[in-house]
Amino acid sequence: MQTISAYILAFNEAEKVKAAAESLLWADEIVVVDSHSTDGTAEIAATLGARVVQVPFVGFGDLRNRAVEACRCDWIFSLDADERCTAAVRDEILRLLAGAPASDVYRVPRRSFMMGRWIGGSGWYPNFRQPQLFRKGSLRYTLEPVHEGYELLTGKPLGTLRNAIWQFPFRNLEEVLRKANRYSSLGAAKLAGKRISMAGALGHGCWSFLKHYIFKLGFIDGWAGFVIAFGNFEGTFYRYAKRYEQVQNWSPPSSEPLRREVKS
Repeated sequence: MQTISAYILAFNEAEKVKAAAESLLWADEIVVVDSHSTDGTAEIAATLGARVVQVPFVGFGDLRNRAVEACRCDWIFSLDADERCTAAVRDEILRLLAGAPASDVYRVPRRSFMMGRWIGGSGWYPNFRQPQLFRKGSLRYTLEPVHEGYELLTGKPLGTLRNAIWQFPFRNLEEVLRKANRYSSLGAAKLAGKRISMAGALGHGCWSFLKHYIFKLGFIDGWAGFVIAFGNFEGTFYRYAKRYEQVQNWSPPSSEPLRREVKS
């Protein structure tokens, strides 16, 4: 049977990495790619038998390519720290590798849990990111700092697993805000060369809200759907607004040093 490496990207994910790694104990090796966490993430991963590789963060595309390089097995399964492999996905992968897979690269559906409920709308189910199961050497990631793409290095068609992994994208609402801030900063660099205005930032933000809440049926998810749509509004608005700020390069007006006047 062909062997499989499972890798996890992590940075200060002490609260999540244990459960993610425990859902991968069936793999031939677990590789945790850590960007010098300060909360004990690497130590927790090591206690579960994971091989920890330290990689400085310069962007998610580079980080994923470095993770692939660190994997030693025939196949690679990618899992983020906020995701969990399910028994159904484990069994489907092992059955696939026991035979002759029709594809070298597979997408994996995700089912997300937020604010006490499984999300059915909001464009989140079934939800896919980059392909998460692939034969080593058949895929590489592009180098965008966030929402990185991928390139297929095989002539075989892209496959899709039937079963879904679980995702727990946010521990709490504070993390919603923190991720919107971080990802909007990283995403601003992708807007280089485009004409940006604050009105355009507002327009893009409003469209993102409507797209997720109305057209992607976020309203069926109650308040969770509203928070998802509003979080997309904030992330999109600030991505464009931050790029506008970079282009404008605002600086405060100059001021003269003030000293005490000498009275005659």
